[in-house]
Amino acid sequence: MIDKKAIEEHIRGILVALGDDPNREGLIDTPKRVAKMYEEVFEGMNYTNHEIAQMFDKTFEEDMDIKTDSKDMVVVKDIDIFSYCEHHLALMYDMKVSVAYIPRGNVLGLSKIARIADMVGKRLQLQERIGSDIAEIMELVTDSHDVAVMIEGCHSCMTARGIRKSNAVTTTTTLRGRFKTDPMLQMNLFQQLHAGR
Repeated sequence: MIDKKAIEEHIRGILVALGDDPNREGLIDTPKRVAKMYEEVFEGMNYTNHEIAQMFDKTFEEDMDIKTDSKDMVVVKDIDIFSYCEHHLALMYDMKVSVAYIPRGNVLGLSKIARIADMVGKRLQLQERIGSDIAEIMELVTDSHDVAVMIEGCHSCMTARGIRKSNAVTTTTTLRGRFKTDPMLQMNLFQQLHAGR
């Protein structure tokens, strides 16, 4: 679990290290505020991928006659999330997650897909790992090995410091199962993801 008291102490120490006075009016409650914020934005650190899968494992049996070798797919595009880079504790923002999977006899409620993406983002992360974590959880929940996750996002460690390239967008793609091995399925997926753009 997240230790808010320890966070408060360390934030106070950071303020001192920055040369400021943590007892001045504007900063006196900053350690508590930051600890409360961290408890919220890093909620996902309290759970493993398996535990997140258990949280959102409500699936519905298919009404359609979908065979296990079907190429029918479910795609949810442009799920907004944010995260924090584990290298600089810098915000990763304007992140759009798209998730696709091929059902195997049951489907996952669409809001659950967004909730999974959101919870995975609430960790110290790498964008590449966000994609693989979402894919792993989707596999666990849907029992489908055919999962794809595409993420586009901006990283303040690139846009607000260092090289300062404010228009840089990072794209990562995680392909599992037939999305990795079937070129026609890949082409269909990328057409779906880029439709209307």
